[in-house]
Parts: sequence; C-alpha cells; structure tokens
Amino acid sequence: MSPTAITRELTPAEFPLAADVWYYYHQQTGDPATDRIFGAFIDGKLGAVARCRRHKDGLEVDAVYTREEYRGRGLARLVVQDLVDACGHETMYLHSTLDLIGFYRTFGFVPIPERDLPPTIKERLAFCLGNMQGCNACPMRRMPGV
Repeated sequence: MSPTAITRELTPAEFPLAADVWYYYHQQTGDPATDRIFGAFIDGKLGAVARCRRHKDGLEVDAVYTREEYRGRGLARLVVQDLVDACGHETMYLHSTLDLIGFYRTFGFVPIPERDLPPTIKERLAFCLGNMQGCNACPMRRMPGV
C-alpha cells in the first residue's frame, strides 16, 4: 500500500523545499511577498508543488511540478486543487503546455486569446512573439466561482 499524500500550503520558511523540487524544472524559486506555494508531502518529503503568483494586474498559476519518483500518483492534481480552493476567489491565469489543456480544464480553466492576458502575465512569454502554439503554450483563465 502506498503512503497517503498530505497536501497543504507551504510556509515562507518552507519555500527552499519547493526550490529543491523545482531545481529540475526551470530552477524556479518562491517569493513570500508575491507567492503562495502548495505542496504534496509523502512520508514527510515534498513530492509536488504548484505556485500562485500575484502580479500587479492578476494572479498567475505556474510552476506545477512533480518529482519524477512521485509521478503517476495524482499529486499534481492534489496541489492544483488546493491552490484553486485557496486562490480561486479571484480570476487566475496560466500558460498551459498544449498537452495539459485538458488537465487544467478540469479545474475550470478555459483557453483564451493571448490578448486577453493581463500585461505582466503576458510578458512572461513575450519571447514567443505572438506564436503561443509554436512555443507549446496556451493562455488560460479561470473565473471566480467556477
């Protein structure tokens, strides 16, 4: 029988644990001034994380990542659900990879045109030069109360 995952929001003192998970995923970090990070722990070890970052013009969901040794257990679903439960009272945006659009739809996110993204969130993928699909990205939005 596999251990049960415990999911919860990380405290700012635990943000280095998330950075360790993200080491192999674009070496992300968390900033307690702008970020809320949600994690799934198995036997006390952080196996998956998701971040909700507050920009001046909106909330962005990103850095959803599961350590390779914990994949296939539904941990990403658990941490995204915790994030949506905690932050979903506001409109949230994300850039999904094309193969994960269906996953994010299950949480109420819908694809939107790039022009509908708030400027500071849109600029994070400015290097795509308006070709989101060519960058394997799809802008999505989740309205409150979905």
